[in-house]
Amino acid sequence: MKTLLRAALAAITLVSPLALASVQAADPIKIGSVLSATGPAAFLGDPEVKTLQLYVEKLNAAGGLLGRKIELVTYDDGSDAAKANGFAKRLIEDDKVDVILGGTTTGATMGMVPLVEKAEIPFISLAGAVVIVEPVKKWVFKTPHTDRMAAEKIFADMKKRGLTKLALLSETSGFGQSGRKETLASAAKAGIEIVADETYGPKDTDVTAQLTKIKGVAGVQAILVFGLGQGPAIVTKNIAQLGITLPHYESHGVASEEYIKLSGSAAEGVRLPAAALIVADSLPASDPQKPVVTGYAKAYSEKFKSEVSTFGGHAYDALMIYADAVKRAGTTDKAKVRDAIEATKGFVGTGGVVNMSATDHMGLDLSAFRMLEIKGGKWTLVD
Repeated sequence: MKTLLRAALAAITLVSPLALASVQAADPIKIGSVLSATGPAAFLGDPEVKTLQLYVEKLNAAGGLLGRKIELVTYDDGSDAAKANGFAKRLIEDDKVDVILGGTTTGATMGMVPLVEKAEIPFISLAGAVVIVEPVKKWVFKTPHTDRMAAEKIFADMKKRGLTKLALLSETSGFGQSGRKETLASAAKAGIEIVADETYGPKDTDVTAQLTKIKGVAGVQAILVFGLGQGPAIVTKNIAQLGITLPHYESHGVASEEYIKLSGSAAEGVRLPAAALIVADSLPASDPQKPVVTGYAKAYSEKFKSEVSTFGGHAYDALMIYADAVKRAGTTDKAKVRDAIEATKGFVGTGGVVNMSATDHMGLDLSAFRMLEIKGGKWTLVD
């Protein structure tokens, strides 16, 4: 009996590490996100949440990652950037996620950055401001084009139209403030003169006072509104109400059908730089993004019975960049996955072709931006 007992104990000793490894291998890969599913930034955050849910479901149906299922843990900050830090802390300390995707807005993202850097966890933001990745932060990446790129693309289009004098109206949100800073810093080099510089609050319901000032500025040739969420739609309607007919530019912070719906006929003729996703059908067959953006647009619209937006595309790109990095790393070890994300090359996403490096944690250049114009309530491709 004693001999049998010793043999049994020896067998347990030998098997236990294998059994433990099997249990660990079966543990889900936990992807955390903090997004603005409700509140003023909901038309950005809602498609982001839906996209993550849709594609986590698709990845799991295909066997998950490294043979492990993916578990998505999401929190809604209600478009309140101040709440993002607390949710990020919960994801790191309580949920023990392997990666964080999100921060719908720049404010929410920057509120989470100190926590992810301290915890040493990969973080891929879905927000636009260049401050997220400049200076480079070891654990922080982003998928959308930057506000600086938006300004440069707009300036190039203005020059083509013979316009050099610009009125800037920016939101006092994190994205708007960064956009204002980058626009002012880039203008002179592009040969653009900023002849008016006004701001509005993200919760303002009327911006006619600022627009009346702009209307009275001598020589102004165009208006650029730098904001996101519902604010730019209010500005757009106010512009029409005041009878201002100047060429009107918006940033990529409004690249959604929701902006057109909220603005109505006042959006006619508005131009903005955006990813190819929202004009997927207009892309030539030779465009490397064509299969990706048309595939995503089809899957999203069939699932949710609504039009795609570039914001959902940012979430798709973040998830797929992470998935690709995990496959290349062959592990979910945070440091190895971080290195793999940084080594991403030639990744074709909805936002463009991504080539990251130790000095570039976004990996997009200006060619990834398309200049669009709203005609007849639809996005059309200018270039």
